[in-house]
Amino acid sequence: MSNPLINEVGMKKAVDHTLKEFSSIHTGKANPAMLEGVMVDAYGTQMRLKDCAAITTPDARLIQIQPWDTGLTKSIEKAIQIANLGFNPMVDGKIIRVSLPDMSRERRQEFVKTANRFAEEGRVHVRNVRRDALEAIRKAKLPEDESKRTEKDLQTATDKFIKEINDQLAKKEAELLAV
Repeated sequence: MSNPLINEVGMKKAVDHTLKEFSSIHTGKANPAMLEGVMVDAYGTQMRLKDCAAITTPDARLIQIQPWDTGLTKSIEKAIQIANLGFNPMVDGKIIRVSLPDMSRERRQEFVKTANRFAEEGRVHVRNVRRDALEAIRKAKLPEDESKRTEKDLQTATDKFIKEINDQLAKKEAELLAV
């Protein structure tokens, strides 16, 4: 089915981006992805935390950060606080520990709303890719039957990727609401 007018790669990128956004929402279980994107002042520039430290999860409620350069410890602690993720980092010698707080019902509901927002952004992006592909199909001046078939295939692909986002959203909501 791989029709060049149907931009499945663009749709897949939208889904992948949405899944990456989902991974940044914490479900009460420690996950290094929660902090990977935090920007740290390092060597006079902004670096992602994952580029200047090892991030591990020794247990389900703890994230441990070990800077490759111990001189960055204070910068990393400050960056985590500035990121406003609801975490309180504690410096323990050369290691920074981030304990995950128990999540209240209200906090879980906030995260569900955030997940829904990310999912809607992903669906909108998939639809934008579909819109651009429809314009390309119309500009290609294909025979009518081939044009209709290509548009139908495009809609099938769009439905498939939107369903994937919805399925992943349902999974994330279940994770968030599990106590």
